[in-house]
Amino acid sequence: MAHLVQHSTRSLWMYKAFLLVAAAIWGLGTVVIKSTVDEFPPAWLVGVRFTAAGIILGIVMLPRFRKSLDFDHLKKGAILGVFLFLSYWTNSTGLTDTTASNSAFLTSLYCVIIPFLGWALRGPRPTRFNIAAALVCVGGVGCVSFAGLAGFSLRFGDLITLLSAFFLSLHVLYTAKYARGRDMTLLTVVQFLVAGVLGFGAGFAFEPMPAFATLGLDTWMSLGYLAVFASCIALLLQNFAVAHVDPAPASLFLATESVFGVTFSVLFLGEILTGPLFAGFALIFAGIVISEYLPLRAEKRTAALAEAQGNPTEDREEEPAREG
Repeated sequence: MAHLVQHSTRSLWMYKAFLLVAAAIWGLGTVVIKSTVDEFPPAWLVGVRFTAAGIILGIVMLPRFRKSLDFDHLKKGAILGVFLFLSYWTNSTGLTDTTASNSAFLTSLYCVIIPFLGWALRGPRPTRFNIAAALVCVGGVGCVSFAGLAGFSLRFGDLITLLSAFFLSLHVLYTAKYARGRDMTLLTVVQFLVAGVLGFGAGFAFEPMPAFATLGLDTWMSLGYLAVFASCIALLLQNFAVAHVDPAPASLFLATESVFGVTFSVLFLGEILTGPLFAGFALIFAGIVISEYLPLRAEKRTAALAEAQGNPTEDREEEPAREG
């Protein structure tokens, strides 16, 4: 893991602001996708979005790729591209049968899924905070499922969106695994292009071809936003910021994507938050906070206690030094 650089409070908050900007871009991206999938099938949307993003970012960064492009980068980037395609294809498909606000919050469950999935892939064992966060989030999903319904039910779109959170978790875990010693920008371009090709392939195989000649200006503008802002710019902001901000608070700032998603859904799509739905969203967000923020506080408290025991303050009685 890269060593974090010491910064003043002012500069640190600037990097955190970059994370908030990236989260806001992705939150609005959920609304843009929701308003686009009616005219543009999900797989085709993924194909156009990531192919364009890969070409744009590849052209901009071409000079630095000449030294680092090799089979290893192509192989690892292709694996990440498969996970990227699956996560965004299922997310876009879910938006055909759920609201943008539901999608934004259900997708945020990847913050809770990652510790357990990482453990299954021979990572560290989940902590009590991970377990508590999972239980709180399950309660939140239950509230979302009951909202406005006569009985318990998860719509197809909600289930597919949960599946997208699983694939997104895989993408994050394998990105962390492959990042060390490799050019992350090059890996990003490769995965963009692979996800784009898979999107076009799935579109040809399973979906009707969009009527490109009759698409309105609004649809083309939406595609441009998703390719340039929600893919290239937001990802670059995130990568630049996480080099300076500790992972736990960085994840918490990025999790605000769901809050931005709901806010933009209310503002631009006219969605209404009912009481149970709002309670479900609040519980899911609370689960994210428990999973990402409380472990950091506990770690700092333990470190402070250990330091105090090893270096007694002046108002304590002096004790013999202890080894170990």
